[in-house]
Amino acid sequence: MRESGARPYPRPMRPESALLNVIDVEATCWDGQPPPGSVHEIIEIGLTVVDVRARRRVSRHRLLVRPVRSAVSDFCTGLTGLTRAEVERGVPFAEACRILVEEYGAGERPWASWGEYDRRQFARQSRADGVAYPFGYPAERTHTNAKAVFTTAYGLPRKPGMDHALRIAGLPLEGRHHRGEDDAWNIAALVLDLLGRGAWPGTAAAAPEGAAPAR
Repeated sequence: MRESGARPYPRPMRPESALLNVIDVEATCWDGQPPPGSVHEIIEIGLTVVDVRARRRVSRHRLLVRPVRSAVSDFCTGLTGLTRAEVERGVPFAEACRILVEEYGAGERPWASWGEYDRRQFARQSRADGVAYPFGYPAERTHTNAKAVFTTAYGLPRKPGMDHALRIAGLPLEGRHHRGEDDAWNIAALVLDLLGRGAWPGTAAAAPEGAAPAR
């Protein structure tokens, strides 16, 4: 079932791609319920590109997105470090989706996030704004829930938050938690850990010959 009323970008999915987009979004938020008339909107998209075959993170990116039906609260600034003035300089959501497709291969590359929130938020906002969902269909084919994979691989009774997962895996938290660019980078490190264990979907445990270590 399509998750947006808009027509998808006409890009074929290539599940055999060696590149994986790891994405984390930050959205407008409040200490409690949204103010009347306000909704959660994406304000930052963090993206780290992982070369699955080489087992390394190859680049990191950040898109600021300007909200139109909400504003950055003081609570949100305290959580993410993003200010209202900063996100007001961002691009519209439709432009952010275009950039994801045209510059970062969304819809062609598989992608992953920590949990289902990011996928669902993109779907909700795509419907609300009449913007094509940028990642291709069906979602089950293009998206991997890295939190679920990690939970199964480590035999955990509950799904951990990203920072807890890093501690379990013995990895450092790099940068600021709840900053999209940094969280995507850290989630990508967890993906590499799962790749090394042979636990990432469609991979084997042995590293390819000559693969560079993750940095």
